[in-house]
Amino acid sequence: MPQTTSSSLQYDTLCMRRPGLTRDLPPGAEDLQWVANTATLIFGNHDAVLVDTFLTVEQNQQLVDWVKAHHRNLTYIYITHGHGDHAFGVKQLIEAFPEAKAISAAAVVAKAKHEGTRPFLDTFWTARFPGQIPQPQVFPEALDSDTFTLEGHPLQVIDTGYTDTDDSTALWVPDLRLVVAGDVAYNGIHQYMGEATAESRQEWMRATDTLAALDPAFVVAGHKNPDLTDDPKILAETKQYLADFNRLDPETETPSELYEAMLALYPNRANPGSLWGGAKRAKGSAQ
Repeated sequence: MPQTTSSSLQYDTLCMRRPGLTRDLPPGAEDLQWVANTATLIFGNHDAVLVDTFLTVEQNQQLVDWVKAHHRNLTYIYITHGHGDHAFGVKQLIEAFPEAKAISAAAVVAKAKHEGTRPFLDTFWTARFPGQIPQPQVFPEALDSDTFTLEGHPLQVIDTGYTDTDDSTALWVPDLRLVVAGDVAYNGIHQYMGEATAESRQEWMRATDTLAALDPAFVVAGHKNPDLTDDPKILAETKQYLADFNRLDPETETPSELYEAMLALYPNRANPGSLWGGAKRAKGSAQ
């Protein structure tokens, strides 16, 4: 639980594995066919803010228990972006901590509502995780400012634009020099590019530069190999991955060629299904 000498704030992360979204990937790397989501608790002497939740009922119950074990008053649940695997736990967290308020940027709220409402909820999420998605969905409220506080310490919402989805954000904690990056940064995990284009990957690269310019000491990725640390170098690594994909895309002809070329560069990242889905999208194949 890192803490700077000048601040009473600390943070802790909970990283949990689950199956990936793309299930039809080519054989090989079976031991890496998983993904992990990260939730971050920022806390002071009495209060705490949770950043992002998990996908399934079971994992969100484990998140509730983990937050309770920190013995703090949960004041806010901040959602970095609208993907359901980060936002579907709001209902369970609010039930467990009724004084807490779920918040996010207005555009993130709109995306979360799209992901958590039929027909998208059924055709995308429930189809892949039957009987596991919290119901009914509860959505965060839209912030009217880019800053809120924890025990008087500012927490700043950073608009990062299009990353692995549109209208993403990150949370900057100046007292800790901490960036909770959501899906702006990945850490040891193949990046989700099922919604990406060559142009949006360029925007995503610019988002990593925006966060790097803050000069953080810690960067928590939305998807992280639990064995890895929150080193700020993951921003440059995320950017390089995108640059490599954009370079290799026009040099290859088929999804398989692009997939294999990227795997040759990144053989040890978890969740190659995300890479396979991104390669099929880049080459115009249906997922």
